[in-house]
Amino acid sequence: MTEHEAARSDLDRAAFRRADPQWLADAWLRGRVVVIGDDGRALIRDDRLVLVASAEVGEEGAAGEPLFLGVDAEGTPYFAVNRALPEVPGAEPKHLWEVGADLPPRDASLLTQALALVRWHRDHLFAPRTGRPTTVEQGGWVRRDSEGELHFPRTDPAVIMLVHDGVSGPDGRALLGSNVIWAKAERRRYSTLAGFVEAGETAEEAVAREVYEEAGVRAREPRYLGSQAFPYPRSLMLGFTATADPAEAPIRTDPEELLDARWFTRTEIAAVVDGSDDSFTLPNRSSIAYRLVLHWLRELA
Repeated sequence: MTEHEAARSDLDRAAFRRADPQWLADAWLRGRVVVIGDDGRALIRDDRLVLVASAEVGEEGAAGEPLFLGVDAEGTPYFAVNRALPEVPGAEPKHLWEVGADLPPRDASLLTQALALVRWHRDHLFAPRTGRPTTVEQGGWVRRDSEGELHFPRTDPAVIMLVHDGVSGPDGRALLGSNVIWAKAERRRYSTLAGFVEAGETAEEAVAREVYEEAGVRAREPRYLGSQAFPYPRSLMLGFTATADPAEAPIRTDPEELLDARWFTRTEIAAVVDGSDDSFTLPNRSSIAYRLVLHWLRELA
């Protein structure tokens, strides 16, 4: 899925530096910092992520310790912190989902990584078994509890899938659903179906299960296309296409998940993409869901 380039950058995570406290301390003094506010927003100016010097960083938040992200090709270190956003002329606080599609690859990668780490630290200030405070080690890639056990940043796998009927041309159809979280939207939004991979389950099994649970449709032939880090709070979205027969059974939506689900023709979806129809909306342009839709539009057009 060549459209998905947002997660690619030349940043070297330099994991071998994480265990060197002196190097990290020196790097912090000369590094560039991504500041994440308590609401998850960062500063954006002219479609670029604002990076500040460590001296410009304000007071600590819940996860205010410097979190090492890596170094670029010139050797510049990058860090993230959860603190109050500094005042920067011309910059505005923005969420990743608002600006991800417009950021350069390096900036999108930095912001995604920073947000994921900050959120994990804020949720793991205490050990899950003992309830005692944990401390940060290895540049923010480990928290140690009072009994010496190490806790590492967690990533939860999820599947997201564009289910279609396999028909080429303008009459080919894809299954899209409108999530209950969009109930108050001015216009109805439709997107691909998605869900978390459960314990003991493969990603392909999760595709079939989630589509059936949410829409009553039997999805077959899942095909993996690509992935996207999705730090809300700590997911890795595994993108698939799958096929299904619209005539096999009527759609049966799970009311706790979907307001509605429909089979849309390629003509209908293309009209929303090109702006000639605004009766409903599609996923955010920065999302893998949107790229799955574009892939389907082009693959069998």
